[in-house]
Amino acid sequence: MIDANSQFFCMLTAVGEAKQVKADAGLITWKITHMAVGDANNTDPIPDRLQKALINERLRRPLNTLGPDPANPAILVAEQVIPADEGGFWIREMGLFDSDGDLVAVANCAPSYKPKMSQGSGRTQTLRMNFVVKSSTNVVLLVDPSVVLATRKFVEDSVLNAVNALDYKASVLVATTAPIVLAGVQTIDGLVAPAGSRVLVKNQAKAAENGLYLVSAESWVRTVDADNGTKVTPGMQVIVERGAVHADTFWLLETDGVIILGTTSLTFVQRGSQGSYAGQTNYTGNTALTAADVGKLVNFAQLSTVALPPASSVAAGSLITIGSSLSGGVWVVAAAGDTLTNTLTEPGPFFIQVGSLGRFRRLLGGSGWSFDDGDASLKYSPGFAARLEGNGYQKFPSGLIEQWGVVPPIPAGGSVLINYPIKFPNGPLAIVPGAGASQAGSPGINSYNESAGQVRFWNASLTTGTQASTYFAKGI
Repeated sequence: MIDANSQFFCMLTAVGEAKQVKADAGLITWKITHMAVGDANNTDPIPDRLQKALINERLRRPLNTLGPDPANPAILVAEQVIPADEGGFWIREMGLFDSDGDLVAVANCAPSYKPKMSQGSGRTQTLRMNFVVKSSTNVVLLVDPSVVLATRKFVEDSVLNAVNALDYKASVLVATTAPIVLAGVQTIDGLVAPAGSRVLVKNQAKAAENGLYLVSAESWVRTVDADNGTKVTPGMQVIVERGAVHADTFWLLETDGVIILGTTSLTFVQRGSQGSYAGQTNYTGNTALTAADVGKLVNFAQLSTVALPPASSVAAGSLITIGSSLSGGVWVVAAAGDTLTNTLTEPGPFFIQVGSLGRFRRLLGGSGWSFDDGDASLKYSPGFAARLEGNGYQKFPSGLIEQWGVVPPIPAGGSVLINYPIKFPNGPLAIVPGAGASQAGSPGINSYNESAGQVRFWNASLTTGTQASTYFAKGI
C-alpha cells in the first residue's frame, strides 16, 4: 500500500545499461523514442532492472522531449503528454522504449487516475522520467511532429532557445575598455554596473574569456543568450547602452569558424551604421590615439603629429579616420613597436594635407596598421611626397625629385649658397635659374655643387646686383 514511507524512482534496465555503455563508447547512437504507462494490475510496483516489459501496459506514445536536465547534465529528462481524450486508467508504472522496441528504463510513481472526456472529466497530463546517464552525447530523440503534443513550457523553452540562438542579442549596459576580474560589482567605462546588469567583456588577456556576462557580487556567469557555442556564433551583434567611451556603440563578433565557449578566442570589433562614424573628436596638438578613437573621425586644426593606438589594444579590422582642417596638416605615425604601411607596402609616416582625410586600418596578425584609403593612400604615398610651398619639392615613385626655391638678392660679382628643401640622395641632374626682377638679368650657376644638398648661385655681372629670383632643379 502506498504511504508516507513509499519510495518512487527510475532506473535503467539491464538492456538499457548495456546500450548506454555502447553509446558512451561511440559504438551506437541510442534512439529513445517512446514512453509507456501502466496500472501494474493495481499493485504497488517496484522497478526491477531485469524487467523487459511493464507489468500491465495501458498506453504507449512517442516522447515529447528528451534532453539533459539544465541543472545536472548527467540526468536525462524524458517527457510525454497524454491528451485529454485518452485515459480511463490508473498510472502506477512508467517505462521508456528505444527504436528497437526494448524497455531501457522503468519507474514507479504515485498512483494517478487519468480520466477521459467521456467520463465527464478530462485533462491533458504531462509525465516525466528522470534517469542518470554518464553522457548524453550519443542519445538522440526521434520525434514525429504529427503525433507529439507540445506543452506550454515546451513552446516557451523552444521560443526562448530560438531567440537566444539569434545573432542579434539584447543590449548590454556597458562594455569593458580594459581587462577586468570577472567577479564582484565594479566600475566599467566610468559607470558602476549593478548586480544583474549585462556587460560586454571584450578586453580580457585570455580572449576566450570574452563574451556577454551578468554582473554578480560573486563570480560572474555568462548571460543565458550567450552561454554556449550554439548561441555564440560568428557575426553575433550587441549594442552598448551607456559608458564614458562606448555609450551607444554597436559591436560585432568577428571570430570565424566553430566556437567552443571558454576555449575559442572571441574578438569583438566596433561597427557603425553604413556611411557614418562612431563619433568625432577634435584635437589641437600632438596626440597619441587610444582604442576609444576606433571608428571615429579624428580631426586636427593645426600642424600636429598623431600616433595611432598600439595595435595590441585594438581588434584587427579596426578603422580610424584622421582629418586636417584650418592649417598645418597632420603627420600620422605608428605607436612604438608597430608598423605603418600603405597599399603599396611603403612605410610611413604619412602626411595628411589640410582639407583631406585618411583612413587607417588595423591589420590582421602582427602589430601593423595600413593607410587604407585607395587613391588617397596613393596621394599621400611617400613616393609622391611633396611640400607645396615657395621652397618646396615633389617626389615620384621612380626616384625622380623636383625642387624649387627662392634665391635672395646677389651683389655684383657675388654668390649665395642655397640649401635644397631636401637633399638629393644621388645629386641633381639639372638646375635652371629664374630671372631676377633686377637690373642685371639672370644669375649664373657655379660650375660645381657644394653637395647633393646645396647649390651655389653667382651673379655673372661684375657691376650690377640682382634682386630676388627663383630656381628649379631635378635630381635623383
